[in-house]
Amino acid sequence: MGEGKGFGKTILFGEHFVVYGLPAIASALGNTTTAKVERNGKEGYELVDDRPETPGYKEKKKGEYEKLIGNVINFMGVEEGIRITLGGNLVAASGVGASAACAAALARAINDEFQMGWDDEKINKAAYEGEKGPHGTPSGIDNTAAVFGGLLRFKKNLESGPSTIEKMKIKEPVEIVLGDSGKTSSTKEVVADVRALKEEKPDEINPVFEEYAKLVEEAKEALLTYDLEKVGQLMNRNHELLQKITVSCPELDEMVETVREAGALGAKLTGTGRGGLMQALTPGRELQEKVAKAIEEKGYTVFKAKIGV
Repeated sequence: MGEGKGFGKTILFGEHFVVYGLPAIASALGNTTTAKVERNGKEGYELVDDRPETPGYKEKKKGEYEKLIGNVINFMGVEEGIRITLGGNLVAASGVGASAACAAALARAINDEFQMGWDDEKINKAAYEGEKGPHGTPSGIDNTAAVFGGLLRFKKNLESGPSTIEKMKIKEPVEIVLGDSGKTSSTKEVVADVRALKEEKPDEINPVFEEYAKLVEEAKEALLTYDLEKVGQLMNRNHELLQKITVSCPELDEMVETVREAGALGAKLTGTGRGGLMQALTPGRELQEKVAKAIEEKGYTVFKAKIGV
């Protein structure tokens, strides 16, 4: 039996902007999706999905995951029938890189079962192919974080060459709180909507992208100098920019406002938007607990994690 895992992730800066070649900053989470692969002597594959989930996520994403798994299997040249069992402690939800974590875990498990000898670079390419299932034309940031872990500055190469991946290191890990809106969105649909908006209203939307290009460089400097107050301020502004390109929703905005009032240094949606997760910067266990409680009192599900691990 082959085994593998992939990290969940949170995007600190850059959702949607990264699709257009602007840098993004992401951090892997300690939570992972695991995969086990064993040959079953049948045709195709059978799937047992034991991952925890936001209610309805697996059902809504069923077709996308069928494409994801098929893409990974085909890319890796697997011709024998296999049984795939997914598990781990990463909750399957919009915003935590659940599909990328699955693709990375599956690629590693296939590599292990069939003794293919692939390194992480090749595993990342397989995970990227898998990501085309749910995302159409993925940026590549989710699968990169899922495979390599850590804190990353990522810039997509729009000319089909290799993307730029810069590993970053901060002084020490920082506590964050993730709040789940309970809604699941389609990355492919939201990305298409943003592209249409950008084409229809260039005078209004292009300045948003120009401001973000400056913001992300400030964010990189603030993280490297461990200026968490500045990081929080930039997260707040990044959320406002995401609102302008219509990818937030009332639930995310309510959580963002709630955590700021509870003392979070900054907060923004993370991932696709229009559902999924919000993240709050809450250095120190005491603040993390206080902010988590504030969201729970609003009726939302909360996850506590660290970035920069």
